[in-house]
Amino acid sequence: MKQLLNTFENYLKDNLPQSKTFHPHFEEALGLMLDAGGKRFRPMLLLSVVKSKKSLLLANSLDVALGLEMLHTYSLVHDDLPAMDNSDLRRGFKTLHKKFDEVTAILVGDALNTESFNKIANASLHNDVKIELIKTLSADGGIDGMIIGQAIDCFFENQKLELSQLEFLHIHKTAKLIAASLKMGAIIAEYDDITKKNLYDFGIDLGLLFQIQDDIIDETKSEEEAGKTTSNDSNKNSFVNLLGLKGAIDSANELAKKCELSLDSFEETLSKNLKELLSEYLYRHTL
Repeated sequence: MKQLLNTFENYLKDNLPQSKTFHPHFEEALGLMLDAGGKRFRPMLLLSVVKSKKSLLLANSLDVALGLEMLHTYSLVHDDLPAMDNSDLRRGFKTLHKKFDEVTAILVGDALNTESFNKIANASLHNDVKIELIKTLSADGGIDGMIIGQAIDCFFENQKLELSQLEFLHIHKTAKLIAASLKMGAIIAEYDDITKKNLYDFGIDLGLLFQIQDDIIDETKSEEEAGKTTSNDSNKNSFVNLLGLKGAIDSANELAKKCELSLDSFEETLSKNLKELLSEYLYRHTL
């Protein structure tokens, strides 16, 4: 798995988006948050699924994985803006609106969003496959997924949601893009429809687990440990604010166990590849 991650990192560095003009800093800003690192969790989910069945297609899938990482990174750049979370730190670096200015951050986010679909459209895959990939990412990263989740999150600040509403918020804001990553890998690897659905459902649980873990980390870790602004959820609808720290940890443990059971239900090679990737993640809230 480390080799696969290194392959993706090298590919990303060689394919950072460019805009060669006389603008004094836009090109630097365009690649900064991508080059800053991060877990690369979503592209690695996609590539792990592809590797489990169609390893010969890994090289052809790198553009898709990069497009997915671009879309995720755009969401972080916009999430950090003053109108949203107003964060100072992301991936261990100054956020773009702090390092440059708010206009630059907005436009970098816009550019990464649109370029993500350009990457997929130009990948060396069958056109029918690329259409399915674009449909999946645009649905789960768009108005029926991440965007409506973000809209609800921002609108209901300082208003307490019920647990079912909080889960709806984070299924859409966070979990659907993780579920899409798994499904997109399954589309490339030509898994059957049942496996695609099972992977997607697993991704929803995994995404919720990740969100609860992030809420716990926000409550318990320093900015240096987390690599991003923490203690920033006091006005937000977080699982820690609703359930308390112990309740959030209990919920995370329950979801982690459910994810383990789902992993065991997949066919052997798929299960092995995903377990290798997820071994350090399922209980990261306990570290």
